[in-house]
Amino acid sequence: MLTLHTAEASPEAAVLVDGASVAAIGTYEDLAAAHPDARVRRWPGILVPGLLNPYGLEILEGTYHPDPREADEFGTVPLGGERAREIFRADPSRLGASARRGVQRLLAHGTVAVAGELRARPVVDAVRRAGLGIARRPDRLTGPVSFSPTPLILLPQLAVDGPARFAVFDVPDRAGLVRLGAGTCVATVIGGRLVYRRV
Repeated sequence: MLTLHTAEASPEAAVLVDGASVAAIGTYEDLAAAHPDARVRRWPGILVPGLLNPYGLEILEGTYHPDPREADEFGTVPLGGERAREIFRADPSRLGASARRGVQRLLAHGTVAVAGELRARPVVDAVRRAGLGIARRPDRLTGPVSFSPTPLILLPQLAVDGPARFAVFDVPDRAGLVRLGAGTCVATVIGGRLVYRRV
């Protein structure tokens, strides 16, 4: 089934998705007229190719993402450093579940690919199941480990017949995205599937 994604602040960058691929890119008006039977998803803000988070290794293997049911013991925010290492040493099986929750947090920040040499099999599995791309880490990283790193790294422009992988942010333009960060994500699409939607 064809799905047409359009964002209010970037109607010229509407994307028609067919399965896991981009079928067409253009203005919303042109694509809607050419494909009147397509399901339409309207979003606030801008539609962009999605983000590469350069800290995949640190976020997924070096951070413990507590389950909400563990709030009394671990709190609700991700734990890094020695605290995370202690948790994984005490119970190595926690790594896979933590990585799955970490992946969900990444998706909620418009991340469609991560960088860093992932080593742990449960982490690699979580990344692959979500459909996240794995890229080479940039040579120079300037900001701290974050779900909204500075600077934000946008992937190359979408292409017809390329993978349907993009994100939508509730900002007026790209300058707003840089200023307000990836926490403004309202939707993330990977392989043509809506893998995150802000409610």
